[in-house]
Amino acid sequence: MKIKYPLVLFLFATITGLAQSRTIPVDTVVTTQHSVTINGAAINYTAQTGMQPVWDENGDPTAALHYTYYTRNNVKDRASRPLLISFNGGPGSGSVWMHLAYTGPRVLKIDDEGYPIQPYGIKENPFSVLDVTDIVYVNPANTGYSRTIPETGKEVDRSKFFGINADIKYLAEWLNTFVTRNNRWRSPKYIIGESYGGTRVMGLSLALQEQQWMYLNGVIMVSPADYKVIREDGPVSQAINLPYYTAAAWHHKALPPALQQKDLLDILPESEAYTINTLIPAIAKGGFISDEEKNSVAKKIAYYSGISEKEVLDQNLVVPTSYFWKNLLKDKGAYTVGRLDSRYLGIDRQVSGTRPDYNSELTSWLHSFTPAINYYLQEELKFKTDIKYNMFGPVRPWNNDNDTTREDLRLAMAQNPYLNVMVQSGYYDGATTYFNAKYTMWQVDPSGRMKDRFSFKGYRSGHMMYLRREDLKNANDDIRAFISKTVTNGKSAKY
Repeated sequence: MKIKYPLVLFLFATITGLAQSRTIPVDTVVTTQHSVTINGAAINYTAQTGMQPVWDENGDPTAALHYTYYTRNNVKDRASRPLLISFNGGPGSGSVWMHLAYTGPRVLKIDDEGYPIQPYGIKENPFSVLDVTDIVYVNPANTGYSRTIPETGKEVDRSKFFGINADIKYLAEWLNTFVTRNNRWRSPKYIIGESYGGTRVMGLSLALQEQQWMYLNGVIMVSPADYKVIREDGPVSQAINLPYYTAAAWHHKALPPALQQKDLLDILPESEAYTINTLIPAIAKGGFISDEEKNSVAKKIAYYSGISEKEVLDQNLVVPTSYFWKNLLKDKGAYTVGRLDSRYLGIDRQVSGTRPDYNSELTSWLHSFTPAINYYLQEELKFKTDIKYNMFGPVRPWNNDNDTTREDLRLAMAQNPYLNVMVQSGYYDGATTYFNAKYTMWQVDPSGRMKDRFSFKGYRSGHMMYLRREDLKNANDDIRAFISKTVTNGKSAKY
């Protein structure tokens, strides 16, 4: 392995809240050489991991963002090679999840369903998309090794970083610097975001165009969080989780025999249609719904969810997700089911209650990811630092005001005929449910004139569907196909 330490701008800053002696360079990079076998073919590649500043209007650094950039070697025409820009979510989550478990050249040592095994570590990813695209993984401020930088004698102005619109603005500017430094302006560009990262990339699609004059070929939303639904009370947000309940209950064999004996993909359209055509209008009637209709709807919700009819009626037809996670298996082993992936089981202090004591899936994932990312960055990529890698960083309070990201994506698509969108979701994700993702996709373009530029892909797993080996392969293949379809090969950008 060859290692190079380029002398960039060695500007050091003391990290907020840490001892004076523990610092990280604001602007530096470490370069290493590697190989991986993808779909049976050997791929040699270069990994660059380091820090790049966020600049203020005076040209001074206000934050240092940690990134890892992979480029395939021996590419004759880098200008025509796509660049995939990857974000995770949170907000406040490090860019570790998709980096070490989905699209990158290395993945966790886990079993085929995604559960941790010891000794912890990493292995080659035989399904990585590095064969068809270069990739950069970006850690926003205070996540991973990234940190904000206070002015001398002052506190950090948190309003510049920790909110939907601030996040999008400074990341768009940071990407301009990255693309310029790495000579990628001519490349077809794609942005991928998971969970809150879905909100982030919707907003970035327009910010990159209007603020940085950078046009994209594709936006990929993985298990996207749409706060227009999640944080808005009303019939849609109250009803739209039912198809997820159907999926999770089917996985745990908790549905009536008439449904349980069918395949998952045969019953989900039925549950979706009931949600749209009957459940949303029924909940919209509130307390003025007739007793006859209320009882009929409760019976159907029970049928599609595995929750008893009495429990549904007791909650006036609106079953919270937290109640579902706690009570679905109350009489079947008394386990809770995971929030982000309901295949995972937990054990609570007591059986009764309205929400689980903890997220069983997240504790399982942190088993695997935390040791792996620390080992990988420091030992394989040779980025040495005493700074803690923040799996989840201090970004609260987070400003959610003026969220126009859904409309931003629509306008970006309207302005840019090249821009296409793919949504990827796991059927067992109870936090950002697959049907919520479908609904978001439907709402982006009310005119329907751009619907042929949207696609949805579902998988038999949860929020991080790529942890399941079968879905790791399928989901990466779907990205390959999406890139192949949307690289224009000389076609003009016009309607």
